[in-house]
Amino acid sequence: MTIRNGGCLCGKVRYSLLAAPQSVVMCHCHHCQKASGGSFSVNLLVKEEGYQQQQGQLKCFTDTGDSGLPSYRYFCSDCGSPVFTKATNLPGIYLVKAGTLDDSNGLTPQAEIYARHAAEWHVPLSNTVCFTDAPSA
Repeated sequence: MTIRNGGCLCGKVRYSLLAAPQSVVMCHCHHCQKASGGSFSVNLLVKEEGYQQQQGQLKCFTDTGDSGLPSYRYFCSDCGSPVFTKATNLPGIYLVKAGTLDDSNGLTPQAEIYARHAAEWHVPLSNTVCFTDAPSA
């Protein structure tokens, strides 16, 4: 895999992904909608050691998701762009926001989660597996 680079809107946070994501997932939960400012969030599931911060400062907001477990949402301390989330129920995984990549070509979601919260106008992507909530292990 080619290293992928990304960063926040203002450019002060920069990172590299050193490995291909394990999966690409669209999340329609209300928390991702609010954090992204959109109807869903596209997340790259990347092993923690595959994410390398190059520059900038991230702030962290502790959130409690539908699981009742904490999630840690990291964002640029200057422009507020969400960069990644660490979910307690996915240890060792970063949920990197696909919209922060410099180039997201070639990354297609394989699954949609919390589809029960999807906007009524949303049509599920073909070739994705849709889950009403989050898949169980």
